[in-house]
Formats: sequence, C-alpha cells, structure tokens
Amino acid sequence: MPNASVETIRHSTAHLLAAAAIQLWPKTRLGVGPVVEHGFYYDMDVRDAEGQPVRLAPEDLAQLEGTMRSLIARGDAFRRVEMSMEEAITFFQERGQDFKVELLTDLRTKGTTAVRPEEQRELSEVPDVVSVYWTGDQFVDLCRGPHVDTVRDLGAFALTSIAGAYWRGKDTNPQLQRIYGLAFATPEELAAHQQMLAEAEKRDHKKLGPQLDLFVFSELVGSGLPLWTPKGAMIRTLLESFVWELRKARGYQRVEIPHITKKDLYERSGHWAKYKDDLFKITTREQHEFAMKPMNCPHHTQIYARKLWSYRELPQRYENTTMVYRDEQSGELAGLSRVLSITQDDAHIFCRIAQVKEEIQKIWEIVHTFYGAFGMPLRLRLSLRDPQHPEKYLGNQGYWDQAETMLREVANENAAVYVEGLGEAAFYAPKLDFIAKDSIGREWQVATIQIDMNMPERFDLTCVNESGERERIVMIHAAIMGSIERFLSVLIEHYAGAFPVWLSPVQVAVLPVGERHVESARALVQELSDAGLRVEFVDATETVGKRIRQQQHMKVPYTIVWGDREMASAELPIRLRGQEELLTMARAAFVERIQKEIRDRSI
Repeated sequence: MPNASVETIRHSTAHLLAAAAIQLWPKTRLGVGPVVEHGFYYDMDVRDAEGQPVRLAPEDLAQLEGTMRSLIARGDAFRRVEMSMEEAITFFQERGQDFKVELLTDLRTKGTTAVRPEEQRELSEVPDVVSVYWTGDQFVDLCRGPHVDTVRDLGAFALTSIAGAYWRGKDTNPQLQRIYGLAFATPEELAAHQQMLAEAEKRDHKKLGPQLDLFVFSELVGSGLPLWTPKGAMIRTLLESFVWELRKARGYQRVEIPHITKKDLYERSGHWAKYKDDLFKITTREQHEFAMKPMNCPHHTQIYARKLWSYRELPQRYENTTMVYRDEQSGELAGLSRVLSITQDDAHIFCRIAQVKEEIQKIWEIVHTFYGAFGMPLRLRLSLRDPQHPEKYLGNQGYWDQAETMLREVANENAAVYVEGLGEAAFYAPKLDFIAKDSIGREWQVATIQIDMNMPERFDLTCVNESGERERIVMIHAAIMGSIERFLSVLIEHYAGAFPVWLSPVQVAVLPVGERHVESARALVQELSDAGLRVEFVDATETVGKRIRQQQHMKVPYTIVWGDREMASAELPIRLRGQEELLTMARAAFVERIQKEIRDRSI
C-alpha cells in the first residue's frame, strides 16, 4: 500500500508480531493487537507445540524480532477474506483460538466486543459478515483492516517490552503476556524516538523522585499511595500557592469538603451508574453505603445549593485542592502517573449562560500563565461527543450543542489552533483539553475546562433572575494541574529534577570545611534564611568533595563551601548547578539575585 498511514503500518506490524509468535510457539492463543501511540502491542497466551505455557523473558524479544524480519524477507502479502459470522466462529474454533471465538460470540449475541456496558453497541449494528486477514498462507487473524499490501511495505520497528495484562482488562479473566513494539514509517523516525526514550529513561520520575528525596512508597501503606517528604511537600505547596494566587486575583473563594459521601449523591449526579466499579466503597456499622469521593463536583453543587442566589451574586467561584480516590487495578499503577489517591486543584464556577464565555476566558488566562512559567508550550483539543454513540452521554442534547458551540467560540476568539477530539468529552460535558509539550518533546494532557449543563439540571441549581423567576444556571469545571501527582511526574521529568530556583526545595547549600568554620557557616545560613531563602546546612561529617558531589546529585541550584578564606572575605564564592567556574558575589547582591528569581519565577 503506497503511502500507507503510520496507523496502518503499526497495525500491520502487530499482525507480523503475532505471525512470528505462532511460528515460534505454535499453540499460542491470540488476544488483541491494537495500535497505540508510537507503536502497537499484542496480548497472547504463549504456548509451545505441546500446548505448554511459555513465560517470555526480555531476551526472547530479539528472537521474535529476528523471526519477524525473516518473514519480511519472504515478502508475504496481506489478503482480506470475508466470512459469515458462523463460518468465522467455526474457523477460529478449529484453530484453537478461543479468545477470537469469544469476541465473535459476544459480537453475535450482545452486539459488541466491549466489556463495559457504556461501550456496548445496539444489536442492530451486528454485522452479517466479518473479515479475516491472511499474512501469506501461514497466518490468519480476525481483523477489520486495513493493512499494507505486503510485509515489505512495513516501516521500521523494534520490540520494546513484555508486561502482564488480563484478558479484556478484567482481573477474573486469564492473564496474558503483552508484547509492546515501536513502529514508524522510516528508520530515522524510529531512531529519533528511541533517542528520546533513552533521554526519558534518565529523567524517569520513579527514579529521580526518591533520589531527590521528594516522595516514597511503602508496602505497608500500599501501591499507588505516595508519601510526600518535606522536600516533596514543599514543591506541592509552591505549586498549589501559584494556582491559588492566579485564582484569587480572579475572584475565587476556597471551600472544603469531606472525603466520603453517601451513595445517594453519586446516584443523583449520574456517577454511580458510570463509575460504581471504580469506587472505594464503605459500609457503616448501620449498613449505610458510602463511597470515597472519586471527584469533587457533586459535593460542590451542594455548597451552591445551600441558599437561593440572586443573579447579582453570580458567578460563584469555588476552589478546592483536595484528594479523590479511584480503585485502579494494581497492574495499571505507575509511579506518580497513575495512583489511587489523586490530589486535584479543582474549581467549579456556578454562573448564568451569558457569563460562561467570560469565565472561561479567565480560566484560559490562568492556564497559559501557569504553564508559561515552566516553558511548556500548549496546544488545544476540543473534546466533543461521539456522534455515533449519543447514548454514552448524560443530559439534554440541545444543552450539549450549546456548550460545544461556546467552547469552539472561545477557542476561535483566542485565535487558538485546535483539533477536535470526537468521543473525548466527559460523559456529562464537552471540554477544552490543554496538551503541554515537555523539554524532550513529549506531550501530556494537563489542564481542562468543561461546560456542564447536566449537573445543574440533576441537582436543580438555579438563580433568581431580573424578573424574579428561577433560572437554570451553568456549572464550569476547571482544573489547572489536574492531578498534582501526575503533573509532578511530568515536571520532574521536564526538568530532569533540576527545578528552577523558585521551585527548588533547597535553594542554597552551605558546606563548612571544618569544625572551626561551623559557627560562622551557621550564621550565614541564618542570614540567608532570614532573607526568605531556603537554605540547608550540610555538616562536616564527610569530605568537602563528597559533600559537593552530594549537592550536585541532589541538584541544588547554589552551593557555598565555607572555609578560612570565605570567613575573611566580604564576598561569597558560589558554585552554580551544572557549572564548573565559581561565581563571586557580595552577600546582598546574591540575596537579591535569588529573591528576583523567586519573584519572577524565572525558568
């Protein structure tokens, strides 16, 4: 297929991986092999010619890759064949491909291959025929396609890792082996991506976080529940304060809510039907059912609902930095990127429809100011309903049309380039999603703005308008960092742990050379601390060289070694992070330099 899309190349490469696995281990049962960002994976139950399970090791990836390349040398073509549903079920039964049979059976009987009810389609959509794709005459797989013409039309690929994955994502199902791979149109693109991954490995927050003494995990506390050290808590506090500073200037008020709620709240909001399997549930001694909150918006509606508001009192803007809890599967937890306890810098604005665009513009300014402070460029996604599946979304479709139009107008009025993400909306509201690019070119979804007309309807939230009548209001959801844990994972890797001075938990380290320098070094520490700097006294239990290397390892911005010459001088010898040459400055000038970096939030 000339000029095939990279998605087609990646999907075809996944088939080639499955073909290689079957050649090496003939009784392997295949799950699914979708395209993912930068590549693909394939889930499989690997079994040898006698049907015995085979546990793959990292060194098996080279053998798999070699077999894939030998198949490319053979030049097999991809060939599409259609079958009736019954023929296809019999076809895969005869080949011992039980997982394919299960998918086809579900499609025939339930109208879907999805696991979650909200992802299921109507039975009227069940196809009369299904397609399979042959790779040459040796390998066949259930697939809608499309594919490249032959295996020689594939681009550059590399297998990267092996992980465990429950069949169809349910922990009651068999655990399969998931083989990940990269695939690009050209070798140059693959090499550039591999270079980026090597750099990302050096910046991995799961390694840098403990190295910099920012957070730890405890087996006694549990996976996915980070514990923040004084240094990590300092960074969190600085980030939270920055967001609050921007919000306070725009009229937000702080509120606080409990971490649990009666089931009734989420039944009214619609979250219980959608997320009941993802909640931590609590049953009281009186057999009342409660849940740990997985989001804050339903609680905030009840703060607004405490009284009847005049239109003159709107907007009401509530800000709340608080934790929510989601029962993720243990295999999906990953450092700070995916946790069970999520700290959200959440805000909800209750306003009239005519005030929506002005309020969103204020949030827009906060988002761009915040991410501009980290040198992270943003792009925009307008996340909309999937028009093919309106049943997935709560609320009046006319409200959805109105909300989507307003978000599009805000993006256009800000001259923002954006993409439309069909099916990316929340189940109760469309949204603007901001995508940040880090220092090595990776993109992360960060802030979000949502217009919600559904929840005010469900909770009957109103104001009294100019005519003395009750008027339905609108609720805007706005998170700047989103998950503070996840944002910090991005930020640690963005800076490779070398935070700017304003955000560094320790800004200056003072190292006395010997015992006779300790007293005056402590006086210097006190002087700098009194000026508002975060200073650490590093005592003389190790050699000076070793203590200097420790500060470099901890990525402290400024280090001062304090000895006889320094005690006698009016100037400070300052070692800057990442530089060999010393900077000599008067104390007052040094203090002013750091104070300015803090005030300006210099990058």
